[in-house]
Amino acid sequence: MTDLPIHAVLPDLLAALRSASNAVLVAPPGAGKTTAVAPALLTESWCTGEILLLSPRRLAARAAAERMAALAGEPVGKTFGYATRMDSRRSAQTRVTVVTEGIFVNRIQADPELAGVSAVLFDEVHERSLDGDFGLALALDAQAALRPDLRLVAMSATLDGARFSALMGESPVIESEGRSHPLELRHLGRAAEARIEESVAGAIRQALRETDGGILAFLPGVAEIERTAERIGDVPGIALHRLHGSLDPAAQRAAIAPDREGRRKIVLATSIAETSLTLDGIRVVVDSGLARRPRYDRAAGMTRLVTERASQAAVTQRAGRAARQGPGFAYRLWEAAATAGLPRFDPPEILEADLSALTLDCALWGVTDPRALNWLDPPPEAAVQEARARLAALEALDADGRPTPHGKAIAQLPLPPRLGHMLVRAGELGLAQTAAQIAVLLGERGLGGPDADLEHRLRRWKTERGQRAENARRLAGRWTRLVPGTRAAAIEPGSPEAVAACVALAFPDRIAKRRDASGETWVSAGGRGFRLDPASSLARHEWLAVAETQGMAAGARILSATPIDAASVETLFGHRIETRRHVRFVPASGRVEATRERRLGAIRLSSGPDTAADPDEIAAALLEGVRQHGLDLLPWSANARALRIRAAYAGLESLSDDALRADLDDWLAPALAGKRRLDAIVPEALTQALQNRLGWDGQKQLDRLAPARLETPAGSSHEIDYAAEGGPMVEVRVQALFGLATHPMLGDGTPLVLSLTSPAGRPIQTTRDLPGFWKGSWADVAKEMRGRYPRHPWPDDPAAANPTLRTKNADARRSGSR
Repeated sequence: MTDLPIHAVLPDLLAALRSASNAVLVAPPGAGKTTAVAPALLTESWCTGEILLLSPRRLAARAAAERMAALAGEPVGKTFGYATRMDSRRSAQTRVTVVTEGIFVNRIQADPELAGVSAVLFDEVHERSLDGDFGLALALDAQAALRPDLRLVAMSATLDGARFSALMGESPVIESEGRSHPLELRHLGRAAEARIEESVAGAIRQALRETDGGILAFLPGVAEIERTAERIGDVPGIALHRLHGSLDPAAQRAAIAPDREGRRKIVLATSIAETSLTLDGIRVVVDSGLARRPRYDRAAGMTRLVTERASQAAVTQRAGRAARQGPGFAYRLWEAAATAGLPRFDPPEILEADLSALTLDCALWGVTDPRALNWLDPPPEAAVQEARARLAALEALDADGRPTPHGKAIAQLPLPPRLGHMLVRAGELGLAQTAAQIAVLLGERGLGGPDADLEHRLRRWKTERGQRAENARRLAGRWTRLVPGTRAAAIEPGSPEAVAACVALAFPDRIAKRRDASGETWVSAGGRGFRLDPASSLARHEWLAVAETQGMAAGARILSATPIDAASVETLFGHRIETRRHVRFVPASGRVEATRERRLGAIRLSSGPDTAADPDEIAAALLEGVRQHGLDLLPWSANARALRIRAAYAGLESLSDDALRADLDDWLAPALAGKRRLDAIVPEALTQALQNRLGWDGQKQLDRLAPARLETPAGSSHEIDYAAEGGPMVEVRVQALFGLATHPMLGDGTPLVLSLTSPAGRPIQTTRDLPGFWKGSWADVAKEMRGRYPRHPWPDDPAAANPTLRTKNADARRSGSR
């Protein structure tokens, strides 16, 4: 251990921590910072308590503790121990505890003073995990307020020490040169249509021919690892290992340690092997250039795994694995020129993650706005607001952003808020054990197999053997004991009904109902569409409680779920089911359709006609229909239409389309009382409404400017047509106008168009100048009319004649009778 590069700068680090509370250590991979710094601090006079070394992954935490214990010649759990979610090895003698970042966050939340802790070392801070950034923010806050003697060291493998130094009060930056071994990069490229496992297997076979030593291949996920292993098969003299977070600890240790039989090793790994770990005997790296990372889709409210190109920093870390213990080779499945096009760094998780847990933890810390803490990159405001809304829906935060008693109960559990909410509420139903088991299944991929049906996975996991399965069962037991049941279970724990209830409590927005007969498409209570393989056994069910999905929000694929029945949905979420009444105007029929439906979020449970719809809502819908689609929908009578035409001619705006549409609530609403259809309005009611709108003065003005009828000297009355093409016109028998020496005029001085007819009603003349007609063409007209209608009077001077609608004989008899 004396030849590790980190030893050259340890004196500088120790000196910095004697005079200051914080320091930043920059050391490249392989320098030895993970296993050398903590033991060196134990001999310092200020270090009288425990040292916490934070590791981003469980595998790395366990490996670091085992390595330090081995170098000290001790068993793990004595001076050097570890604590992860699934496993723990420590004792009263433990001075250095390697913990995952999430474990540290829980610990400092429970004890802000970190009593008995002398130093906290944040390893691999360049990875910028959410828990890592949050843990450092909380530690800085606690140091400033409660523990000025607490030493904090940020250890990074990349040259971003200046930013951490500024964050930590301009703390000193100590840099280690690291150990340099020759590394040869070989860029193989990859055909776009080639499957990644085929290309990686081909590169491994090439490396076996061209090089010596162990081979570490980086693939994006477990599925690709398994398919690559199938293509490699059994090779004589080769030990093939997988390395990912779902493996048993024994299998992980075997992948890290030298082969007991001295065989050449091939390790197929996810990005878990990029940092913190040293794999003995590795001389070759095969890099797919891909990584699978969680990305939170804020619009969908779900985290999805995305396969994307690895960053420049990541591929540099990967290649460096081959040159940690000697000269190495890195085979890259892309062209050399493409490296410059890769993103420089992986984005900090805080900028893309679900911030629900962070927001709740901050509220418990006494900070309602997470952005008030010291961050390298502050959390986005939109993400914080979305997290607050979700926590409010879980009843974890009140309206002021403070934690509720339920929120405090959730935060006491080492689980994300959704799963903590599930465990607390399930405990109230007597189902804490089932909920804890579901929480473990959702947090530990691979337990119980790959089945999408969580109830099937739970049954298989209960009978699985192996260290990982046993550790998971113990973890579920610990979580169960954290939530005492408040009553006897009404549902049998572990039953399909209990599993469904627990999943539904954790993910109420993902309750889904089948949309088609095949079971391929589903709609969720949260409004998102899900897709399911129709061949799945889940597809035949009407309802699912969905736990995990992957893909775009518009059609995310269901990864895990369990059947749930409609009765259970009603029982669990009766308080969330809404009865909605919809009143809709149908322009084609001029009527209102009133429906009533019950909904759980976006899922319609039932619907039908609403016979008890609010009459005011119906009237409002009718009014809105007229407002949107026009006044022509109304059943206007001829009188009403004529009244509006006269008003338009007279320039009275109160009966114009714009004025009427603007004041529908005033003049039309009374006529709609008790009506569901526009054609049910009594036409006379519309006429009366218009007259009321004009008022007494308005009607007088209208009669003056645009009278409705012409009263003739003969005593007859004739309607004036204000819509006539040539202007206001009236049709009248010419005899009725005898004795009239002036032309009839409208109130504005416009001459009325007279359509003069014979006694038979046939037109004989149209004029705007009656006196001119009498003096002009009347003689010719009269001459012709005397031949056609000899019984009727046709005087030579009609302006001086008596008006009449009778024959000459009838007039004579009338005069004689007098």
